Amino acid sequence: MSLNILDYHFHLYYDENTIDTAKEVAKELNKLFHVPFHTFHEKPVGPHPEWSVQLSVSVEQFNESFNWLVLNHKGLTVFCHPNTGNDLLDHSEHAFWIGDSKKLKVDIFK
Repeated sequence: MSLNILDYHFHLYYDENTIDTAKEVAKELNKLFHVPFHTFHEKPVGPHPEWSVQLSVSVEQFNESFNWLVLNHKGLTVFCHPNTGNDLLDHSEHAFWIGDSKKLKVDIFK
């Protein structure tokens, strides 16, 4: 079975002490690359073990925005994954991290 990457998600992880940093990074990505961001969650949501915000990145935006994020994540952990339609694989085998990796709750996709 062949999978195609539709787009990517970058999830910035933060806590009460780093939420402002996460907002700065998300706003700068939006300004530079027109990457939309979603709700800044102040609790773990879905498979994410920490507070997070999701940024949606097109395939065309990926290289520039990812390269910028690698150098400008300001110490935040960033979970990155493609969207192929297979949530389990996208959040496990196809995923990658900037900074420290965390244990996701991927059982929700089984």
